[in-house]
Amino acid sequence: MPKRRLLYSLVPLLLLAALAFLVWRGRLDGISPTAQTLRAWFQSPEVRPALISRLTAPCPNAPFLLPSTGFVGFLYGDPTAPYTPLAPHTGIDIFGDGTVGSIPVYAAYDGYLTRLPEWRSSVIIRHPSDPLQPDRQIWTYYTHMASENGAQSYIVDDFPPATSEKFVQRGTLLGYQGLYSGAAYRIGLHVHFSVVLSEPDGSFRNETQIGNTLDPSPYLGFNVDARRSPTIPIRCGS
Repeated sequence: MPKRRLLYSLVPLLLLAALAFLVWRGRLDGISPTAQTLRAWFQSPEVRPALISRLTAPCPNAPFLLPSTGFVGFLYGDPTAPYTPLAPHTGIDIFGDGTVGSIPVYAAYDGYLTRLPEWRSSVIIRHPSDPLQPDRQIWTYYTHMASENGAQSYIVDDFPPATSEKFVQRGTLLGYQGLYSGAAYRIGLHVHFSVVLSEPDGSFRNETQIGNTLDPSPYLGFNVDARRSPTIPIRCGS
């Protein structure tokens, strides 16, 4: 009996160890379809031109404009560090090839822009009627548009802190890609973009939880879901 009890007590520990291993693998490399390519983006600049998506208009039959030019290197549902399989990436990251504060970021779709007073690098746009499901409201969120220490915002002057419900059209210049993360880890030059659901009261949900966001793929016209084997680099219809 003591041996059987010992065996039973070890089973949860073994399951936890297996889970920790999967999380560790997800943090390091193997699960994300873009992990190796993203590493090459930073280590070998000569590969960058072939990885960049340059879309000046929405893909055919897609409502959203890709909000910036660059390598779509972190995908929706991506477990690459600092994310994990248990807490994956909630949008896409578009990595620009250029200097900080020089790669434009545009509104993906018509809507009403808000920038909270404390937001250094972020704006969010309310879309009263989801173009793919008109009976619901959604939001699009754009962030990292500031210097690494947050001292300089790269959001354009048209949208100062405390801006609320200012109408913008698809293609409106919002700001420029930056480095600000507001966290201990460093990030490369990029903009983060996500599609966020509304709360019942019409406010936006917490974007850091994947259950509060939508896969941007059908809105953009190409697959950016890490769980559905996307083609890299991203192209319309891929």
